[in-house]
Amino acid sequence: MSERPNAPDSKADQELLLKALVITLIGVGILLGAHFARSPSVQELLAGGRVAGWFALVLGLALLGRYGLRRLARGQPSR
Repeated sequence: MSERPNAPDSKADQELLLKALVITLIGVGILLGAHFARSPSVQELLAGGRVAGWFALVLGLALLGRYGLRRLARGQPSR
């Protein structure tokens, strides 16, 4: 008989993965946005948020790492 994953844990994992991906994408968007923006004022605005972009990127990657460790601890293969 196969083990059924605990529903609350599975939902918590899915929420953690979603948050990690969104935060990582925000960080990448902020960091790359300054290079692709055409307006000088938008470039200046995004360049000023570089620290926030790096923070979001590192936080998102850390949450992705935590998600991976939680899956490994349960012995669940990645999808």
